[in-house]
Amino acid sequence: MTKRARIIYNPTSGREAIKQNLVDIFSVFEEAGFETSAFATTPEPNSAKNEANRAGKEGFDLIVAAGGDGTINEVVNGIAPLHWRPQMAIIPAGTTNDYARALRIPREDPVAAAKIVLKDQRFKMDIGKAGNNYFINIAAGGLLTELTYDVPSNLKSVFGYMAYLVRGAEILPQVKPVEMDIEYDGEHFKDKASMFFLALTNSIGGFEQIVPDASLDDGRFTMIIVKPGNLPALLHLMVKALNGKHVDDERIIYRKAKKVKVNPVNDKIMINLDGEYGGDAPMVFKNLHRHIEMFANVDKIPDNAIGGDPDDKIMEEAEQQFVEAVEKIPEDEDSDD
Repeated sequence: MTKRARIIYNPTSGREAIKQNLVDIFSVFEEAGFETSAFATTPEPNSAKNEANRAGKEGFDLIVAAGGDGTINEVVNGIAPLHWRPQMAIIPAGTTNDYARALRIPREDPVAAAKIVLKDQRFKMDIGKAGNNYFINIAAGGLLTELTYDVPSNLKSVFGYMAYLVRGAEILPQVKPVEMDIEYDGEHFKDKASMFFLALTNSIGGFEQIVPDASLDDGRFTMIIVKPGNLPALLHLMVKALNGKHVDDERIIYRKAKKVKVNPVNDKIMINLDGEYGGDAPMVFKNLHRHIEMFANVDKIPDNAIGGDPDDKIMEEAEQQFVEAVEKIPEDEDSDD
């Protein structure tokens, strides 16, 4: 019986990289034994999600999410609720491409990314459920996590990671701790915090050391709660996080958890799911263990080395400039100065 693949692609993502390479991408999946068709997403809300859900219900064997992390998230949200779920593959063409980084999938060449399917390496991956929504990479709350809402899509496409850096520099002085009530696997945190993260992979905004021990299929989130601190202290903590040296810092709670409930106390807590607004707390987060079977560059995942493409060089330079600037600031300097 012939296997069927449905490519759901964002025609405007990555400067139309998917659209320009669609014929070659088709050839790759045909070579892998899939009768292949495609769907171009539209500006309508949930376009990719609805098509993924429809294709899954119609029995397609493989759904390919081609675009940025937002497109991938929508496709996951389309197939995650189904009793029988098709396999998934991704072709990245976005800004930070966190999920592709975690799966070691080429991020600058859509055809090379498609060819991962020819290796026939798959494994079942955890995803998160937050209320009625699903996420594949990160859930977060706190003022700093809200910066992704305010970076215009055209800046994300043109300037990529640098757009986040600029917006982050603008919003950092506004970071104030809020009262949080967080329950997790029988433990309880109730105090002020600057932000919290629930991570499923090791790549957050392109940084790979924030969750250095992340597992893609162990059934647990990596939970990070950042306690209060003045602005210089938070900046120094961010430098430690770039090098993976923040895990044992006293200003960090670093735990593994299967289920987390976040309650607001006095302040509104907006929830960020894979970089997009996902509703407000209170919210319950559940880890769905090995929920989706994904094509990935499995034999490369244990390797911490990252390919030296232009994106990485830009990020390394930006990180170094950030570190050098922060090291000149006294850590105990008053944040109002």
